[in-house]
Amino acid sequence: MHVQEWLDTVPAVAVYAVVALVIGLESLGIPLPGEIILVSAALLSSQHGGIDPLVLGACASAGAVIGDSIGYAIGRKGGRPLLAWLGRKFPRHFSEGHVATAERSFQKWGMWAVFFGRFVALLRIFAGPLAGVLRMPYWKFLIANVLGGVVWAGGTTAVIYYVGVVAEDWLKRFSWLGLVVAVLIGVASMLIVKRRAGKAQPEPEPVTAGE
Repeated sequence: MHVQEWLDTVPAVAVYAVVALVIGLESLGIPLPGEIILVSAALLSSQHGGIDPLVLGACASAGAVIGDSIGYAIGRKGGRPLLAWLGRKFPRHFSEGHVATAERSFQKWGMWAVFFGRFVALLRIFAGPLAGVLRMPYWKFLIANVLGGVVWAGGTTAVIYYVGVVAEDWLKRFSWLGLVVAVLIGVASMLIVKRRAGKAQPEPEPVTAGE
C-alpha cells in the first residue's frame, strides 16, 4: 500500500498528527521520509475536502520547528560523541563524509545553512543536532529554523495542493480533450497524406511535335 493510500484510510486528525510526528522526528535527526509524507498528505488534501491544507501546513511547520529545536538541544548536550554514536547506528546518513560536508556548510554559511538545509534532504536531518554540536547561538538557530520550517512546509503544501487541484480538474475534462486532440490529429494527418500524395503523382510527359 502506498503512503497516500494509507493516509486515505485514517481520519484527518490522524493525518495531521502523522505528518507533524514524522517531520518532527526527521528534523530531530532520525532518518525518516518526512518530505514524502508531506507531499502525499498535501496531494490527498487536494482531492478530499476533509483535510484542510492550511491546518496541514501549520502542523508540518510545527513539527519541523519543534523537531529541529529538540535536535539542537540534544546536539548541544551530546556534542561530538553523539555524532560518532549516530554514525555507528545510521552509517548511511551519518557517515564521517556526510558529517564533514554538513559541518563545512555550517561553518561557511552559519544560520543560512539551517534555513536552506531545510530544503536539502541530508542537511534537513543534520541541521538541528549539528547546530547544537557546533554551539550556534540559539537565537540565530531559532530564527533560521522557524523561517526555514514555515517556508519549506507551507510552500510544499501549497504547491502540491494547487498542482493536485489543477491536475484533478484537468483529468475530469480528459475525455473531451482526448476527443478534440484525436480529431485534430486525424484531420492534420489526412491533409498531410493528401498533400504528399499529390506531390508524388508523376507529371505528364510533354507531347513532341512529331507525335
